[in-house]
Amino acid sequence: MDTSALVAIDVHTHAEVSRDGHSSLSPELLGASADYFKAHGHRQPTIDEMAAYYRERNMAAVVFTVDAEHATGHPRIANEEIAESCAEHPDTLIPFASIDPHKGRAGVREAHRLVGDHGVRGFKFHPSIQGFAPDDRIAYPLYEAIEELGAVALFHTGQTGIGANVRGGGGIRLKYSNPMLVDDVAVDFPDLRIILAHPSFPWQDEALAVATHKEHVYIDLSGWSPKYFPPQLVRYANSLLQDKVLFGSDYPVITPDRWLADFAKLELKDAVREKILKLNAARLLFGEETK
Repeated sequence: MDTSALVAIDVHTHAEVSRDGHSSLSPELLGASADYFKAHGHRQPTIDEMAAYYRERNMAAVVFTVDAEHATGHPRIANEEIAESCAEHPDTLIPFASIDPHKGRAGVREAHRLVGDHGVRGFKFHPSIQGFAPDDRIAYPLYEAIEELGAVALFHTGQTGIGANVRGGGGIRLKYSNPMLVDDVAVDFPDLRIILAHPSFPWQDEALAVATHKEHVYIDLSGWSPKYFPPQLVRYANSLLQDKVLFGSDYPVITPDRWLADFAKLELKDAVREKILKLNAARLLFGEETK
């Protein structure tokens, strides 16, 4: 991938449907997400369609699913399928995977296989959907493997639209997505590169504190239009955390077109804007130095 030719790197997009039409979540949970994001009527794109979409915009995108089989009973989309599909578009797509921490040693073996054989560069965790606290020792063998492999751990943080207004929230517990629960992970795995995904409502200050304090903790800005960003998030992104904030859209529920149009209206230094859109992600994912 020639990052120098890219306009931006979107570090947060979802593969929501498999080749055979299997969805990443149950119809109930997906419907709640569509209601929350007012995204009814949009068709779930295939990975090939995602590649064409981002290539047309001269962008790259990190692609992943969520493996929450233990908590939801819903079969996941295979990580291998996502990685193989991304490998067909190496100029624009970057494969991440998702492994339910409840899978124990089998999950650790899978992580090694996905990185070694399929070029996966990171792993997505959604603690609220997967039903675990990030600091639960059940996940530590998997974190150890990800750290050893030099891959990235991306954690959903803050409220989620998945399960919103469903009876009992669809069994999803918001407390597991408090970014302060990732602080122990950053201490116990000091070389693990971590992304706190989304403006972390209602724990934005906690996310800023962890990212400011821990060397390898980043924040992505996905899931919200930038016009709704909390002011302290914008302030930190423009100053103390300018090297640790990343562009993410949450495509397909939020398009990069919409996100970038609103991002252009934020009062940010030009040099900071370029870091957020591409340079920070290039350094994190590919080891490229910020210019």
